[in-house]
Amino acid sequence: MEKKSVLILGTASHVGKSSVVTAICRILSREYRVAPFKAQNMSLNSWITKDGKEIGIAQAIQAKAAGTEPTADMNPVLLKPKGDCVSQIILLGEPYADRSAGQYYESIAEMNEVLEGALERLCKKHDVIVMEGAGGAAEINLYERDIVNIGTARLTQAPIILVGDIERGGVFASLYGTVALLPEDVRKNVKGFIINKFRGDLEILKPGLKQLEEKTGIPVLGVLPYFKLNIPSEDSVSLEDKEAERNEKEIEIAVIRLPRISNFTDFEPLEESAKIRYVELDEDLGNPDAIMIPGTKNTVNDLLDLKASGMAGKIQAFKGKVPIFGICGGYQMLGKTIYDSGVENGVEAEFEGLGLLDIGTKFGEYKKRTIQVTKKVNAYGPILAPIDGEEIKGYEIHMGITDSYRNIFGNDGAIDEAGLVIGTYLHGLFDNKNIRDALMRYLYEKKGLTYTPENAMTESDAYEELANVVEQNLDMGKVYEIIGI
Repeated sequence: MEKKSVLILGTASHVGKSSVVTAICRILSREYRVAPFKAQNMSLNSWITKDGKEIGIAQAIQAKAAGTEPTADMNPVLLKPKGDCVSQIILLGEPYADRSAGQYYESIAEMNEVLEGALERLCKKHDVIVMEGAGGAAEINLYERDIVNIGTARLTQAPIILVGDIERGGVFASLYGTVALLPEDVRKNVKGFIINKFRGDLEILKPGLKQLEEKTGIPVLGVLPYFKLNIPSEDSVSLEDKEAERNEKEIEIAVIRLPRISNFTDFEPLEESAKIRYVELDEDLGNPDAIMIPGTKNTVNDLLDLKASGMAGKIQAFKGKVPIFGICGGYQMLGKTIYDSGVENGVEAEFEGLGLLDIGTKFGEYKKRTIQVTKKVNAYGPILAPIDGEEIKGYEIHMGITDSYRNIFGNDGAIDEAGLVIGTYLHGLFDNKNIRDALMRYLYEKKGLTYTPENAMTESDAYEELANVVEQNLDMGKVYEIIGI
């Protein structure tokens, strides 16, 4: 079969491009070898492939939905914002450089070569490539630099499906305006619209759909309902949705929303059993049942902000009272000291940590550890003792080396004498049912409640659920026709 592809673009960020790609990958994978592709991703949440490469978590999810192993070729350029208009550039899964936006755009020609090579390799192994754009497709000030929307469209000449979000209003203007602003050579390849996140009466919407089709000559392929996704979130806008949809569980876990937070998906598995509250540094910490300090793209600067805001002292006041977990950068902050040779903050200096764990961290070189791991629990205390000796899985994405005298997961992590302050480099910690149940059982029993482990949906079930919703509301016959299969 001749290689086929489709490019899913959006009218804006967070319109649902990633979930649409995930669903289409799942549906097509029943008959074809399918791979996702996103030329450039800017994401707070990343994932590590089996060969230790770092990619955006959305492309890892899409690959799993397609039944194929995630690779760096699926997301050849990953940008991880570090603040002050600077991002770390991850090229084919490896740290490349820290660059400002202006500096990055100067290297677009080099980036184009990288993504061309990635696409060629993917096409050799797969029948269909389902590609995703980023943000809004009609960023007219960036057309000559936009490798992920316009660049991918021109390179591949793939048919385009444009997604709009009706939840935020103005969906007809967004779809019509995006098409009108696209360059002619790209506009001619727009073959269909998808309207996403609809909550109302479809009959009332239909006249608008008809007018949109008449004005553009482009068919509406379907209207997708507002749907609670059971797959990890991609980026920070999802945090706003979580605040709006926060459940009313009796257990409350406070996640410190660091200014440079990353991989907040670590805490999503806890949402079934607890109310997860993301706390800004200037907010009242309240009286949570547990505290989580997440990963960060800059440990030193977030530690300094944590102290300057007074949040550090609030966290320290809970030592011995509630569980305090630190993951990755949060783990480093829990220690006594952080020595930075200049890698993190640009200046050689030593910083005092929160002092809740007897550890010290050193940032000695611009080198990142990225690896999937399986570890054995070797710990004591009211939370981890019941699962001592059991295995857990996770992945590491971090700079710096931490010295710990009380490793709790193989050669990783640390714990305090009371067993309530726990730190680890392992992302995906709470994806492990034994860890999740151990924490929840402790928190429930402390409140005199009975904990009943949830019947968590499997990854495969979540992909099937999403695919079924899309199949029921999208004209998949037209989608297949657009792709040419």
